[in-house]
Amino acid sequence: MQKQQSFKGKTDLGTLFLVPTPIGNLEDMTIRCLNTLRSVDLIASEDTRNTQKLLNHFEITTPQRSLHEHNYQERIPQLTALLLEGRSIAQVSDAGMPSISDPGHELVIACIEAQIPVVSLPGPTAGLTALIASGLNPQPNLFYGFLPRKKSEQQKALTELLPQTATMIFYESPHRIGETVKNMAAIFGGERQGVICRELTKLHEEYLRGSLTELAAYLKETDLKGECCLMVAGNPDPEGWQVVTAVAEERTVKEQVEELIASGMKPNGAIKEIAQRLSKKKQEIYNEYHELN
Repeated sequence: MQKQQSFKGKTDLGTLFLVPTPIGNLEDMTIRCLNTLRSVDLIASEDTRNTQKLLNHFEITTPQRSLHEHNYQERIPQLTALLLEGRSIAQVSDAGMPSISDPGHELVIACIEAQIPVVSLPGPTAGLTALIASGLNPQPNLFYGFLPRKKSEQQKALTELLPQTATMIFYESPHRIGETVKNMAAIFGGERQGVICRELTKLHEEYLRGSLTELAAYLKETDLKGECCLMVAGNPDPEGWQVVTAVAEERTVKEQVEELIASGMKPNGAIKEIAQRLSKKKQEIYNEYHELN
């Protein structure tokens, strides 16, 4: 067991401050976050160029050092050494909370192991900010972040989430969200409710609410811009999901392909998808769907 008293007692060690930054609107920067960035000895930034724009806006002159997924192994020993010497460091990501779908967790672990105080400041986080305005049940909720990019891995992850009763929160690129929602409609069921929030806190903030089938159809015709937060209602019948899955497996190939087409997929894509699910050749599924056997 380890006990940390963040603001009591004297210590020769420095403190690692985890400082959230705006996810769009600069007015969301708190006074405490600004004062912390001004008072620390160093700022560890995911992207120093991006953070410098924020520092310039608020006339903050604290020096920076980069800390991201490509250099954290060499950078963490350097930063912990400074903290052990008594220097204070603020860690920031490009937007929102450090460590939440962003770099930072490894430095926190290293500091805890070295018994260096770690202090988290409250502030902007996209997932919960979007959730409370989504209209979906805000609690319980499950924050997932980014799903795997590879289709087969994404489908596997979504299948594992099928019995989840909590509202699920995902982050997704505008370039991939159409395929992601299409996969969700196929696995969760097209009637499941979902909400997409894009450009959160910015001038063009927008919420898209509807069933996964409706959202998939909309995204098929519309190219979204800006980072997206995708929220999906939990499974309303967790006890029956295995029965539903078993029944689904008993449906004909034609019925399974037609369901995917109804969710927004093109026929060839739906045939390929069912072929992968059933471990059959695409031509075989094509023949069954078109009743060519």
